[in-house]
Amino acid sequence: MSGTGRGIAIPFAICCIGVTLFSVMDAAMKGLSLSIGLYNALFWRAVSGTLLGLTLMLLTRQRWPSRAVLRIHLLRGVVVALMAALFFWAIMRLPLAEAIALSFIAPLIALYLAALLLNEKVGRQAIGASLLGLVGVGVILSGRLHGDYDADALLGAVAVLISAVLFAWNLIIQRQQAQVASPIEVAFFQHLVMLGVFAIGAPLFAVFPPIKAIPLVLLAAVLAFTSLAALAWAYARAEAQRLIPVEYSAFVWAAIIGWLVFGERLTLTTLAGALLIVAGCLIAARTKRADVPDGRGAHVEAGTV
Repeated sequence: MSGTGRGIAIPFAICCIGVTLFSVMDAAMKGLSLSIGLYNALFWRAVSGTLLGLTLMLLTRQRWPSRAVLRIHLLRGVVVALMAALFFWAIMRLPLAEAIALSFIAPLIALYLAALLLNEKVGRQAIGASLLGLVGVGVILSGRLHGDYDADALLGAVAVLISAVLFAWNLIIQRQQAQVASPIEVAFFQHLVMLGVFAIGAPLFAVFPPIKAIPLVLLAAVLAFTSLAALAWAYARAEAQRLIPVEYSAFVWAAIIGWLVFGERLTLTTLAGALLIVAGCLIAARTKRADVPDGRGAHVEAGTV
């Protein structure tokens, strides 16, 4: 596919939908984590998403993946499970928009992971773009270091940055996975592997959610599954660099939803830092034409994740 004209229009639109759904899912998971605890929010979402995926796998008669593809599913699922735990722990302590802004550093980290894992060369302009992104992170963190010192929020910011490293690794895997598996298969195995990871703690921590929380659990699972499938479909059909601008719309959705649902205000340091990070990512994308994924295949969970 050429990635121009009508060739990019449909993947671009599907990517927009996927990012929007991920942003709403982030808010649902924040509310769920605050009400029933982080572990149970992650565990029961994984249970619901796995059951949904299994149903769709059977209804659509999806083929069972080869051993090589299963290894990709397993690796990405474990990475995303750790990434999601850190990210959702962080958004319990940070405004959504601030956490999303910090997570935007991931594509820049992915440049260096690609150099380390794929032996790709990082040019001087890309290094400059990375430094611009780091300045943006510093601006956002400065908002946490002056005025009323909030150690818990600062730990949340650190958790987002660690999550962003895992997110960057996830980006390296994402497009390869999207090209060898269907969107339903991608979403199903990601939930299945995440369930396997979180089930380790089930004997100690799992508690059946109260009836009033079940609709939010199901909503989070449906949003996560649908957004994962949408992004997998889009990234299998268009170059990641063409879809990069869509990813940053998550900041707008996070700011709006955070304000409407949680009463979070958008600070000038968060806005300025986000703009610097996005500028660095876009500069890096323009100077690096290699097909390195830059989308939210987890955010993430993330948004997401």
